[in-house]
Amino acid sequence: MRARARHRATHDRHPRAPPMSTTTVELMRTGPEHSELIRNLYQFYAYESSDWEQEDVEADGRFYIHEEHLARYWQAPQWSAELVLVDGFIAGFVLIERSELPGIDALELADLFILKKYRRQGIGRAVATQVLTRGEGAWLVRFYRQDEAARAFWQAVLEVLPRPALSVEPGDDEQLLSYLVTPAIH
Repeated sequence: MRARARHRATHDRHPRAPPMSTTTVELMRTGPEHSELIRNLYQFYAYESSDWEQEDVEADGRFYIHEEHLARYWQAPQWSAELVLVDGFIAGFVLIERSELPGIDALELADLFILKKYRRQGIGRAVATQVLTRGEGAWLVRFYRQDEAARAFWQAVLEVLPRPALSVEPGDDEQLLSYLVTPAIH
């Protein structure tokens, strides 16, 4: 994974999708044996943002993946790669990291990707909500300002999240919009 690309969010692009009454959405934590699967899905993810991010493929026809960064999802504490399953079928992935930004004590929903077949059904929103309401701690969500689809998606998710989401400016990259989802107030 590229450090600057890991904050993109590709998602279901429809803020008012019908409810998923008969659809089962699950998150399955992966192990190192799934690294090739995550690597393959990441190619679709990188392709979708290549137009506005101006990324080219490598000589082998694939988008660059920083292998050491990818390995951290199975080696580093509080990092994980999870598959999104819809009715048992692979529908995408979620990458979670421990935020390394100074002064921010939170997990980061670093990447969310849903395959096109599963978009506009509320699946991306359901996954984001499930992840961002886990546990008692805070979550960081970041996305590129120029990614209008990600911006609309995340604003729709954060508006209805049962936890407060505060805009933060960590100052490390002006191209990124950053939100800290804080624990619910009781």
